[in-house]
Amino acid sequence: MATFVYEALNSSGKPQKGTVEAGTTEEAIARIKSQGFYPTSVREQQAKKGAGAGAPDAEAMKAKLKKKGGGGGGFGRVSAKQLTAFTRQLSTLQDAGLPLLRSLQILESQLKPSKLKNILMGVCEEVEGGSSLSEAMGKFPKAFDHLYVKMVNAGEIGGVLDIILQRLAEFMEKSERLKRKIRGAMVYPIVVITIAALILTGIMYFIIPKFEEIFRDFGVALPWLTMKLISSSRWVSGTNPGQAVPGAIILLPSPIILYALWKLIRKAGPGRAATDMMILFSPIFGNLVRKTVIARFTRTLGTLVSAGVPILEAVKITKETSGNYVFEKALQKVHDSIREGEGFATPLRESKTCDAIVVNMIDVGEETGELDAMLLKIADNYDEEVDVAVASLVSLLEPLMVVVLGGIVGTIVVAMFLPLVAMIQSLQGGGAV
Repeated sequence: MATFVYEALNSSGKPQKGTVEAGTTEEAIARIKSQGFYPTSVREQQAKKGAGAGAPDAEAMKAKLKKKGGGGGGFGRVSAKQLTAFTRQLSTLQDAGLPLLRSLQILESQLKPSKLKNILMGVCEEVEGGSSLSEAMGKFPKAFDHLYVKMVNAGEIGGVLDIILQRLAEFMEKSERLKRKIRGAMVYPIVVITIAALILTGIMYFIIPKFEEIFRDFGVALPWLTMKLISSSRWVSGTNPGQAVPGAIILLPSPIILYALWKLIRKAGPGRAATDMMILFSPIFGNLVRKTVIARFTRTLGTLVSAGVPILEAVKITKETSGNYVFEKALQKVHDSIREGEGFATPLRESKTCDAIVVNMIDVGEETGELDAMLLKIADNYDEEVDVAVASLVSLLEPLMVVVLGGIVGTIVVAMFLPLVAMIQSLQGGGAV
């Protein structure tokens, strides 16, 4: 028999703490419920390594993690690919019946030196000291976000940690697959535009000045289009009178500057709200972004509800992880509506953020008590629609880029060709005389 420390709510909703003797976590939960309590946290009490040495060991571990860049501090986050693999492996070990601490130690030992390895060292230390897995993971937000911790906590309370970890791994895999598709679709246009911009900058910097010298030597009257092109070339090369810095120095780093400015604007609340609305209602990318956010929030909420997380907490977590201001506001209204005893579908319909089919399917899910299954069906359906939207966007961008780049190159050719025609005509006139 082992001793389990628990936190629970009594019939009036007041928190209670205590210990109970049981052979397994499931038996401990059953005994707590038999006392009329609703358990919110149940963990096995383990003896610490020496009462006097316990605190120094914990401090030494924290200092070690800090030195290695682990723990909650430091720069950067654990990669989604690493975290997904860890979640899948932990689920497999738990399903095989291995003790939790032993499973964590196995996974930590097989990792190469990395941020995740350092964090798992800290998680093992916390669990060995008597903390639950969700409590231990909650102390390392750089690796385990609010959604992850809440799902693990629901698995611990329900005694189905292996199943919850499996669902969590599937959720993370599908989310990453969706991100990879969108990023992969954007690689081709970004590469083409970058190379084209570099080539055009080279033409303006090196080629156009040579033609300007030829036109000056022949004394040809230049058309308006040619004059504008030569003026742009002078700005790029920095040969305009009184110009201190060549325009090429401004053009080349401009994408990085614009990206940094975009990130800076989005750090402020009003800036993030404005940019999210601008993206969501943009003519080309807006539909793709909307479908992506709907797929994300329905999968997140469906996974949380199916894991046993209370609906109010699930909606709150989904709101925080939706990634779009417009949907955050809509989900906040849904949260307030549910808290007041009303339904899910009505405030979502009033927000006009989702298609009618999404709202109607959620409404049916509420009525039938299958909200989690319905949300996951919506997510699967919208994943497919995102695939189609990405393919359509790529198909649209390819000819659009050809037309734009062709127009720019054509303009340069025409601007350079018109003075050459005048030169040929003047030479022919001179020869006839």
